[in-house]
Amino acid sequence: MQDHGFLHQALIYLAAGVIVVPLFKRLGLGSVLGYLIAGAAIGPWGLALVSAPEAILQVAEFGVVLLLFLVGLELNPARVWQMRKPIFGMGATQVAVTIAVVAAIGWALGLGPKVALVAGMGFAMSSTAIGLATLQEKNLLSTPGGQAGFSVLLFQDLAVIPLMLLLGLLASDDAKNSFDWTATAKAIGMIALLIVAGRF
Repeated sequence: MQDHGFLHQALIYLAAGVIVVPLFKRLGLGSVLGYLIAGAAIGPWGLALVSAPEAILQVAEFGVVLLLFLVGLELNPARVWQMRKPIFGMGATQVAVTIAVVAAIGWALGLGPKVALVAGMGFAMSSTAIGLATLQEKNLLSTPGGQAGFSVLLFQDLAVIPLMLLLGLLASDDAKNSFDWTATAKAIGMIALLIVAGRF
């Protein structure tokens, strides 16, 4: 089916969400799974109501930005500071152990060390937006298990930046030519500037 512009696509997305999500919530499966199934159903490998995946990319990125914005609104700095031990303890353990186990399995199955390591890094990450939405929907965020999951999700978000830097180093045998240290320094400087500005 041909895509007929943003309004046509928006109507398809909204209709799919309005139909599928309430059904999944009524079945007790959660709205997040409902959105995922709705997206698969209207996509190129489903009903093909939206046949160009690249047309969905901008809408999907905008949706992720809004979800992360809502996650940021939910965060209380004092509460995050109180949770610093589980965040850096449990979260670091989860990321490190997952990377090590998956990389070891991949290497044992014949993958190269770099490919196995990248696979481990990918498996160690998960979606904070989806995870928090699921915990809040099921009223589990205030439970010990919910707090543990929240801590792991936060550390994964923090770990993304160093892992992306590591990916840049692994991208080529000649790391000096493939990695832009100047751009990295500028990025770190901007992050530090935002942190300092946020203090005031």
